[in-house]
Amino acid sequence: MTALSDPRLKDQKLDGFRVEIDAARERADVVLDRPPLNVIEMAERDQLRIAFEALDEDLRVRVIVLRAMGEHFSSGGNIAGFLQASPEHVAKLAWNVAAPARCAKPVIAAGRGYCFGVGFELSLACDFRIVSETCQYALPEQRLGQIPGSGGSARLQKIIGITRTKDIVMRSKRIAAKQAYDWGIATECVADGKLEAATDALVDELRAFSPLAPRTGHCYSRLRQSDDFREGVEAFQQKRKPAFRGT
Repeated sequence: MTALSDPRLKDQKLDGFRVEIDAARERADVVLDRPPLNVIEMAERDQLRIAFEALDEDLRVRVIVLRAMGEHFSSGGNIAGFLQASPEHVAKLAWNVAAPARCAKPVIAAGRGYCFGVGFELSLACDFRIVSETCQYALPEQRLGQIPGSGGSARLQKIIGITRTKDIVMRSKRIAAKQAYDWGIATECVADGKLEAATDALVDELRAFSPLAPRTGHCYSRLRQSDDFREGVEAFQQKRKPAFRGT
């Protein structure tokens, strides 16, 4: 395991999380680690954005996993921090939390226990959400006289529609893991003891694909001209596993 190296974080101690890079598996883990509830501080949001941006440029990494230590993914943000933060800082919150969504590489959120507030919003910004049966999602800001401020309600509406989103946001309802899976919020719901194995399996599955396709997305014509597309077609015709090179 190696750590993240980025000049923007050179003189800073990571606030409530760490980054682990397994170059052999082409995997990076962003690990929330502020026990027991992994509360996310204001400064941490800035650092998380920088970490995702750095990993998106790191040639050693093909897949990024956002996970947490302990029984809970995150109970949300530090509420007192909102009163102390400047309006300019608060205006950047949605941009910081959207960092996983801007990554060209696949990002997997693996969650158990509480996944509330900004923790839920961070998960919604990821491409895949694998949850254990203990996971509970919620946007409880209504109880504080506030609304979700980091893009969570907008992303949730695209996934489950405006009626269900209003029901969750306006009533501060908690959504259990099974219901989240049934509604399409979670990609997969597994037993608590199998969360890590399910995450590992998805990482390995995604690594088996050409790295060009996730990065390029909409550029169909460019992919048609790539060596990996030719290799994929030839491997399909020859009934063998493709050997993608990312070119």
